[in-house]
Amino acid sequence: MTPNDEPSAENMRQTEPLPSSGGAQPLLENIRVIDFTQYLPGPFATLRLAELGAEVIKIEPPDGDPARHTGVDNESDSPVFLAHNRGKKSVVLNLKTSEGRLAALELVRSADAIVESFRPGVMEKLGLGYEEAMQANAKIVYISITGYGDKSPLAYFGSHDINYMALSGALAQLKDSAGRPIHPTNTFADFFGGIAASERLLAGLVSMQHTGKGSYHVISLAETMVSLMGNHVMIEKLNGGQNGVEILNGTIVSYHLYETKDGRHISMGALEPKFWKNFCHAAGRDEWVSAHFSKAVPDNPIYLQIIELFKSRTLREWTEFGHSVDCCLVPVLDAGELADFPLFKNKGIVHDSTGGLRQVKMHGDVNQPDEAHPPEKGSSTSDVLKEMIQDYRIKAGSASSNS
Repeated sequence: MTPNDEPSAENMRQTEPLPSSGGAQPLLENIRVIDFTQYLPGPFATLRLAELGAEVIKIEPPDGDPARHTGVDNESDSPVFLAHNRGKKSVVLNLKTSEGRLAALELVRSADAIVESFRPGVMEKLGLGYEEAMQANAKIVYISITGYGDKSPLAYFGSHDINYMALSGALAQLKDSAGRPIHPTNTFADFFGGIAASERLLAGLVSMQHTGKGSYHVISLAETMVSLMGNHVMIEKLNGGQNGVEILNGTIVSYHLYETKDGRHISMGALEPKFWKNFCHAAGRDEWVSAHFSKAVPDNPIYLQIIELFKSRTLREWTEFGHSVDCCLVPVLDAGELADFPLFKNKGIVHDSTGGLRQVKMHGDVNQPDEAHPPEKGSSTSDVLKEMIQDYRIKAGSASSNS
């Protein structure tokens, strides 16, 4: 039995649902994004836009986005690709040829935004940099996702997520009991960078609506991660503390992770007195109330008592407790438990698509269109290029009739 089996949705505290932000019309309907990105940060950014209704045209090289083959040794597309490219159109262009470049520029003419993630200078060498794009479309919003910006001393260094986390100071916040950094199993810089890119693209579109002009934006994954360190760098400057807000870093009994009877873990976040009091009263330990902010250290007898209390019940039992007592107590769930947990199950946040792929919605409160699938490589090449040629002929005919 897992924490997903209990409590049922009926046993959870009920709240009135907020109105959907989506409505019948997609928020980004008629917005066209040309996506030159590969691997993860860029595709994650454009997936978020696609789920808001944008038309995302994914430009792939003849061999396809390398993410299609990440971590797999067969011809099937990898989970890295399948999880972050649904709802997009795939167009195969060889950008190293004049034909591919001209086709890409023609697509730019009809687009609202471009997202690319090559090393600085590559798009310029291909004849597809911001200057060329702006000449084709003065209103274009152009996003470059980079590791270290385009003008820094590290601008041309190759790096990946773990490098950006390391340099930003974020990785140093994840350490084991011996003080060694823990290797994350999620690529936080990639995902935060993708969110930053989509945020900036939307800001660029708003600016274009006001000014009539396009804009160029360089997103640095390393700088994005540093932006998460505001508390930490200020506290370090003030008192030398290296681990941010002290009461939030696991040093007090009321904001801590505890092991349960079955070897699982529960998260306690009872910072406010009312939540801590609720927990203590419900646990039958009113004498703990005064220890709200006491240290989670071995020589604190109350901390040791709390440890023993949590080890006396299973994760399922503590999950039920947390849903019946307002005390900021929730289970530490594994990936396989998310789809059936009531919070996510009720809205299909984690769900199985009609094609059998387990997917995660980007915007749970936005009405989604019919289930979208990740595209086969080049599946929209013919249709998109035919549309482009047709548009060109219409414009040419209009220009001829006006001359």
